[in-house]
Amino acid sequence: MILDSARIQAVKLVNEAVSSGAPKFKACRELGISVRTYQRWTVDGNIKTDGRPISQRPEPKNKLSKAERDNILAIVNSDDFKSLPPSQIVPTLADEGIYLASESTYYRVLHEEKQQNARGRSQIKERKVPTTHCATGPNQVWCWDITWLPVFVKLVVAITTLCTLSLDTILFRV
Repeated sequence: MILDSARIQAVKLVNEAVSSGAPKFKACRELGISVRTYQRWTVDGNIKTDGRPISQRPEPKNKLSKAERDNILAIVNSDDFKSLPPSQIVPTLADEGIYLASESTYYRVLHEEKQQNARGRSQIKERKVPTTHCATGPNQVWCWDITWLPVFVKLVVAITTLCTLSLDTILFRV
């Protein structure tokens, strides 16, 4: 969405370029807008403001009513379903012949009510960061898996290994 001040400035620049003899489509292209956008902005010689922020939008016809939302929350928070996610609640209710809303609607309602966290007795898993070691002298830290090492250290390990192998083969031949 472009600000009204930027819109006014863009229209002035296009008008100035056109009055100087430039084609309108080239002036618009330089500003990164189409000629059709310029035409929408300048209706009857006036610069039209953006009406999207202040427009009145009708409420969707399929929006859940307060009673339907409360019914979903009551079922989700009941003893039978309080530890289950909506992906298991909806099929279970469908087996019983009950359909209130889609699975995504259940997730949306739970998210809006701030109940879409770890449901039930399960705990949120903590991701453990691999430990790092600091060597202050030789032969203090040994590593056989360089998966978790930073890229620079991997490069140094690879070069050191190649040099060691090269020296071993040279010395071994002699």
